[in-house]
Amino acid sequence: MNIYEKIGLKKVINASGKMTALGASAISKDVGDTMKEAAMNYVDIEELIQRAGELISRYTLSEDSCVTLGASAGIAISTAAVIARDNLSLIERLPRSEGLQNEIIIQKGHCINFGASLTQMIALGGGVPVEVGQSNKVTKKHIEEAINKNTAAIIYVKSHHAVQKGMVSMEDMIIVAKENQIPFILDCAAEEDLLKYVKMDADLVVYSGGKAIEGPTSGFVTGKKELIHYCKMQYKGIGRAMKVGKENIMGLLKALENYENRDAIKIVEDQKEVVEWMASKINAIEGLQATITVDEAGREIYRVKVKTDTIKVTELIKKLENGNPAIYTRNHYANMGIINIDPRPLNAGDEEEIVQQLELLMAEERNEMV
Repeated sequence: MNIYEKIGLKKVINASGKMTALGASAISKDVGDTMKEAAMNYVDIEELIQRAGELISRYTLSEDSCVTLGASAGIAISTAAVIARDNLSLIERLPRSEGLQNEIIIQKGHCINFGASLTQMIALGGGVPVEVGQSNKVTKKHIEEAINKNTAAIIYVKSHHAVQKGMVSMEDMIIVAKENQIPFILDCAAEEDLLKYVKMDADLVVYSGGKAIEGPTSGFVTGKKELIHYCKMQYKGIGRAMKVGKENIMGLLKALENYENRDAIKIVEDQKEVVEWMASKINAIEGLQATITVDEAGREIYRVKVKTDTIKVTELIKKLENGNPAIYTRNHYANMGIINIDPRPLNAGDEEEIVQQLELLMAEERNEMV
């Protein structure tokens, strides 16, 4: 019985991914131990934020970094930073930004909902989102024509939620930003590569600490020193409502250390082994078909894609989630009759429970049809 079952909640098997709605990641014991020790001691928080920025930048090879409560907070703080900079009066005024240089250009296909609206995160930082193009087609000219004296930044969203086709590439958007001397903000919440985007000369790159990095609820913005200084200044304004605790900062630093030292090749090999085993077992269940698929956003993540011809996928999802344990699958393509099983968040034995539950539900479905 885990700690959540002890307070009357059902056990959850997360086969969905590093999803905020399911608690993002399950941290390792040494990250937990680090957080416990941090929580039991005192520290000057401003000094900790400065030192954490220095340490995070060793992993990203950026000029500096600013720790945040999460990637969504990072977007709001980055937005506030490019608008208010280090002007304390403006910092204290945000998100009220009338009359300021406050427009944030974003492709329409990147105006996503990740559990909340991304454009709302921009607005929390005082930004006015300027959506350009259409949801399935944006050109470089759309970006260029939207730039004016009120433009504070251009933002790009690197996410499986975002439209993948018909958008202006990150490379082209960086070029436009550089040509017009406009800060370029990159939302990389769940991305695994901590070096790639800084190397591409993005000004501010936003990461979640609780997803690929497998840390606690946390995140960081990494990039150009002056802009990162402005990000840190926002803790005197809107950032105060998004402050990250000392224990989460230290947990993030430990998780980054672990992430740096991980065996990435073995991790992927282990994922493949799990999905291959699950696909073979699921294909043996009457009424289900399973294949192996790769992450749609280009990350090296292997999943099991499951289809069924005997039960509505929406009904199967409902039965899995209402069971005990509750099993949450990855359902972005449920409207196409597909569920995906992500092996990354599974604990030992979870894959067997998922297969057993699928066998039980499909047997019940066959009996109902008799």
